[in-house]
Amino acid sequence: MIISRLRHSQSCLHRLFFTTTTSRNVRLLSTGSNEATAGKFDTAAPPTEKLLVLGGNGFVGSHICKEALEHGLTVASISRSGRPSLNDSWTNNVLWLKGDLLSPDSLKHAFSEATAVISCVGGFGSNSHMYRINGTANINAIKAAVEQGVKRFVYISAADFGLVNYIIRGYYDGKRATEAELTDKFPNGGVILRPGFIHGTRQVGNIKLPLSVIGAPLEMVLQHTKLLTRIPLIGPLFIPPVKVTSVAKVAVRAALDPQFTPGIVDVYGIRQHVHHKSA
Repeated sequence: MIISRLRHSQSCLHRLFFTTTTSRNVRLLSTGSNEATAGKFDTAAPPTEKLLVLGGNGFVGSHICKEALEHGLTVASISRSGRPSLNDSWTNNVLWLKGDLLSPDSLKHAFSEATAVISCVGGFGSNSHMYRINGTANINAIKAAVEQGVKRFVYISAADFGLVNYIIRGYYDGKRATEAELTDKFPNGGVILRPGFIHGTRQVGNIKLPLSVIGAPLEMVLQHTKLLTRIPLIGPLFIPPVKVTSVAKVAVRAALDPQFTPGIVDVYGIRQHVHHKSA
């Protein structure tokens, strides 16, 4: 059923990805490292830029899709459930596809149209399930992207939280396996974002969860405690939360800007990229 839906939507994807979009002026940050620098440049998102978001109907993914549209990009999203339940008008400008990254052969046409990919795919459950979702599914996506000539690949990973890593071992083993694959396959165009707790308003069904009620105050308090994160065992608990819109902005910038330095960007790097954006 999934494969038939994807075949049916292939022509729609082709038309969407080759529709000329309105170019918008975008001010991006150019850096020579994961630490923000003063180097900046002006660019306009060309109509040939096509972004594929994996897991675009989720909390982080939906913000990434919205951010990408604001940059004038053509956007498609693949997830197991397809279109999100959101009623926001911007959702009508994204091509929503149903698909399973554990069956990558059925998704090749989507990757073939993309110049950049951002993956937000992840999940919890048993250790074996977490490894498949956080590891195998994303590794399949990276391999498909390489085969289809995708230029840049951005992966939303997770910060190390010390002992927590062992409690949900499959989650972190999967994340780190994906990071290793991305580093190997995209040495010049792979970016790994490692946020900690991501806050914002998260919609679950008809309920809106105000995660910023907890996250925003903690981010303010912990933003200057970087040295405390080096304390053995408990140090990672001092990693500050980060706003979901900040993660989205940096993810899209990393996918769009060929001068964005490949490699790992931790929560402090994410904050610096956002705070050094141009006026």
